[in-house]
This record gives sequence, C-alpha cells and structure tokens, in this order.
Amino acid sequence: MADVAVIGAQWGDEGKGKIVDWLSARADVVVRFQGGHNAGHTLVIDGAVYKLSLLPSGVVRKGCLGVIGSGVVVDPFALLAEIDRIAEQGVQITPMNLMIAENATLILPVHQELDQMRETSNSGVKIGTTKRGIGPAYEDKAGRRGLRLIDLANLETLPGKIENLLVHHNALRRGLGGDEVDAQALFKKLCGIAPKLTPFAKPVWRVLDEAHKAGKRILFEGAQGVLLDIDHGTYPYVTSSNTVAGQAATGSGLGPRSVNYVLGIVKAYTTRVGEGPFPTELHDDVGQRLGERGHEFGTVTGRQRRCGWFDAALVRQSLKIAGVDGIALTKLDVLDGFETLNVCVGYRIGDDTFDYLPAGADNQAAVEPIYETMDGWSGSSEKARSWADLPAEAVKYVRRIEELIETPVALVSTSPERDDVILMRDPFQD
Repeated sequence: MADVAVIGAQWGDEGKGKIVDWLSARADVVVRFQGGHNAGHTLVIDGAVYKLSLLPSGVVRKGCLGVIGSGVVVDPFALLAEIDRIAEQGVQITPMNLMIAENATLILPVHQELDQMRETSNSGVKIGTTKRGIGPAYEDKAGRRGLRLIDLANLETLPGKIENLLVHHNALRRGLGGDEVDAQALFKKLCGIAPKLTPFAKPVWRVLDEAHKAGKRILFEGAQGVLLDIDHGTYPYVTSSNTVAGQAATGSGLGPRSVNYVLGIVKAYTTRVGEGPFPTELHDDVGQRLGERGHEFGTVTGRQRRCGWFDAALVRQSLKIAGVDGIALTKLDVLDGFETLNVCVGYRIGDDTFDYLPAGADNQAAVEPIYETMDGWSGSSEKARSWADLPAEAVKYVRRIEELIETPVALVSTSPERDDVILMRDPFQD
C-alpha cells in the first residue's frame, strides 16, 4: 500500500476536502503537516456536514487516527473550540483519535493582534491574510522565541518563556502604536487551557514511524496550495509555510521515503483569495458566472474568490516543483454550458514569451496570458462517474489539460458529492 500526500496545486481552494474525505475512508492515519486554522474544508459523511479548520480529516471517522504534525502552527483556543463544535455533532475527540506533535508551535492572541495591526496599517504590503496570526507565529518559530505545546507541560518555566517572547512583541506593538501585552494575563490564559491540551501532546514522529512499519495507510493532508508556498509561490503574496509535498516529511517527522504517491488537487478553472498576481483573472460576466456556479466563497473567511480561466503553464510549474505523480481534477461540472473555454499556455511581457511564471513580483504583475481556445460543451458532466458519462468535448478538455501540464489525471470530480468521481488511478494502490 502507498502512503499518499495530498496537496493543492494552485492558490488553494481546489476542493481538497472532498478528495481527502474520499481517500481518508481507506486511511488508517491522516496527518496535517503545515499551515494553521486559516485553511478550512468541508466533509460530508453519511449526510452529516463537518467544517474543519485545524483538525485532520481522519478524526471524524471511526478507527482513524488524526495527527497534527510539528509543521503546523496551533491556535490552542481555536482548536479547543473546534473540538467542542465537533463534539456537538457526536464526534468525541480524545488522545485516542487525535495526537499533536509536542514540538508544534502555538499561535497566541498576540500573534492575531499583530496580524490585524499589520493588515489594517496604512503602511507596508497588504498580503490579504485571514488575520489569524499564522504568519507571526511562524516568524516566532523561526526566531526561536515561539512557545510550543510541550511548554504548557511545565508551568513553572512558562513565565520566563513568555517574557522572552514579549520582549520582541512589545517592541513591535510600541512601534505600531499599540499597547504592550500583560505577561501575567497571558500566563493565566495558558494555565487555564494547559490541562485540556497537554494530554494530546505526543512524539508523533515515533507514532508515525511505528504506523509506517506496521503497513498502516497514511494520508498526508496539505493546506493551501503550491502557489502560496513561502519559497515557490507568488511572493510576497504567499502563506507563511511550505505547502509543497516535501513538507509532508519535514512537518510530520516521517522521512521523505515514506511518501509513495503525491496527488495534486487541481481545479478545472482558477481561483484566488486575497491580493497578488493572477494572470488569467476575469473581471467580466464570465468570471462572475464561474464564481456563482462554483460557489466560490471561502470555508473559513466567507470571502469571495477571484475567478479566471485554467492556467496550464502555472499548474505545470507547480506540479514539477511539488513532485506530483498525478492530479485530481475538480469542479469540471462548473464549466458545463460554456460555448468556448480558454486555457493559458504561456505568458507575454512585451516582446518576450515565457512558458512559466517569472519569479519577480514586477514581472508577475506585468505578464499577459497566451490563450488556447477550446470548444465547450452543452451537455452535462455533473455527477458523471465514468468517461462514457461525459460529453465528448469535456473528455477532450481533460485530455488536453493532461498534455499541457505533463502529468496524468488520476481522477476527476464532477460534483460536490463524495462518490461523484471518475477514477483512473487509485493513489493508495499505485
């Protein structure tokens, strides 16, 4: 059996929730390996709808272990609220079905406040973050002043660690015109939640190593998408972590050889939330139609997503960077009824052409897409579960995308429903 990593191959919001849900039904362990509670997804199991942000998808399935790896930044207050919310739906989260890496970095109220100060400031670059403190928490992790989950297990040494953190944060807050943080108040808050959180703290690297040796099926669940990767995305309009498949090893504590198959989730058109370049963005009725038909609103923020044509050049680039073995093409049914469809095959800046998106922010803002136009289809692809169920032009569209991105299509999703999937290759059996 293969261990599978699932990542988004665009700017997130590609429909990973449904695909992870579909795969997690056969997984023994589901691991979150990066990001925080800024990325949400919806699961539908036996008619029940679960909206998750930080919890791994596996926790809502009996017999499946959910793991939050050290590559994730954990808001302890948001996590406990999510656990309570899921409990109201009849799913009990205990240390038997959820483990959190003891060395995972915590997101604290000071991180959220700093995030909000920056995004509402009159100076600096506005990234369009969710203002949930993700970036500032990763900054503190890299700065070696962050608090980690294991720090809550020894409350005697916690005040000194808080003081060390606030030396940095209070200086920033003074510069932004904010009030300093009360160290004692923060300490009391953390003391109040420590007994609830520390039972989940485990050396998850060891747990995962034992599961791997025992032949358990492990599903690595990524958040956001490759184009938001801190190194390889459209910098500076990116997230604060590595979203590529390689992070599955780093952020879980299980070595890179443990990932046998990388599945990239790719939407049949393109969307983006927040600021940053978007070469194929549509500001017309077509873009509006894509957004309405695709219900393009964020699970966590509710923000409307920007919409545009499929960008094969950009997806090909992200798939190569992330080492993707096959893709899951989602939301094909949203394209039903379009007379023609455009696919971006490259870019133009003045007299120069590119088959990839240049790294410079100025160039990324200046590129013009080079389109290939294809026939659309009048028939319906919705709920198709085999190639024979698809209109001929839809099949041609999928096959042309496969050629342009130089990566095989493993499955096609044709509706939000879990079982409406055309399966060509089973990642767990590859």
